Amino acid sequence: MAVSAGPLSGTVVVDLSRALAGPHAGQMFGDLGARVIKVEAPGHGDDTRGWGPPFVNDAGRASGSADGVSTYFLSCNRNKESIALDLKSDTGSEVLTALLERADVLVENFRTGVLDRLGFSAERLLEINPRLVVLSITGFGHDGPEGGRAGYDQIAQGEAGLMSLTGSSPEDPQRVGVPIADLLAGMWGAYGVLAALLERERTGRGQVVRTSLLAGVVGIHAFQGTRQTVAHETGRAQGNHHPSIAPYGLFRCRDGAVQIAVGSEGLWRRFCDSFGLDAQAPGLASNPERVSRRDDVIALVEEAFAPYDAEDLLARLAQAGIPAGKVRTLDEVYAWDQVRSQGLLVDVDHDALGPVTLPGPPLRFFDGDGAETTRTEHTAPPVLDADKASVLAWLDQS
Repeated sequence: MAVSAGPLSGTVVVDLSRALAGPHAGQMFGDLGARVIKVEAPGHGDDTRGWGPPFVNDAGRASGSADGVSTYFLSCNRNKESIALDLKSDTGSEVLTALLERADVLVENFRTGVLDRLGFSAERLLEINPRLVVLSITGFGHDGPEGGRAGYDQIAQGEAGLMSLTGSSPEDPQRVGVPIADLLAGMWGAYGVLAALLERERTGRGQVVRTSLLAGVVGIHAFQGTRQTVAHETGRAQGNHHPSIAPYGLFRCRDGAVQIAVGSEGLWRRFCDSFGLDAQAPGLASNPERVSRRDDVIALVEEAFAPYDAEDLLARLAQAGIPAGKVRTLDEVYAWDQVRSQGLLVDVDHDALGPVTLPGPPLRFFDGDGAETTRTEHTAPPVLDADKASVLAWLDQS
């Protein structure tokens, strides 16, 4: 297999961000081969270094002690270097300026106005380096009537409507089980930066890319968004069944439950043939009819599934060509051969922990001959300030 340093090899990213949205974007650039230099506050570093438990010690054991390494920090900082700088000091400001002069991208998620007060307004950043692409991530946007408002993931999930769509019923709003608003803001931000870098190839000039946790969630409302803006119908939480497709969701069987997605009329007919049901029965012949009678459809499907254990049922559904699956716990996910086969686990050597396995990047690359060129060598999230000497030496040489 051909090995690539990554499509962003040679690109330099200065990551001033902390917590999750910005660091996740920075990690995406690192996964693609960029050199990502994480600038952290002296003493404590990124906030997530203290977020836990779990923390992990050098014996690989989890504990509640902050003396270990935070697994939260490990989730969003692979393929980076760390340098600690006091940006309020003259020395810290000078080093940051030197980094920006050599950088292609700056990632920051300070509250609106903080960088300005440190002497690094958007205008100043592009004076320092006219080719710089600046990614600025905020909670609710840098302007507007609530611009500058502090944003944390769960607050954004609620404010952006996601929690109203998630849960067993409208009376049971639930957050998504991962910090999805942060992650989406980081992903949208990285997407915007790549577009700005492509435009820079034509114009020679950088620019500022702005997004927010609010924008990240609203940007993925998908059919629920147009359901509201066009049909003026407000979606509500309704548990594990799709609001516009039936049957589509989680269905009980003899020893548990399975998920199915009957997303076309052809699949509906095939499903019915496999379980002795009448696809043309009154009220069931079309998807709109089935959606309007969702409770009846759920009861019908679960009656058909009742004689089967989950594994036997999944085999029968697979034989019939019906998209189906189980609900796996995370230990089952990371033990799954399919996950490892897709490069979704990476083994790295951590300075304090030794060999550890991390969730890996979700992209793979192939050349025109079909040979995989995906980056396979990754570095562990850095110990605080571990790379100061090498970063300063690089600045002196360049």
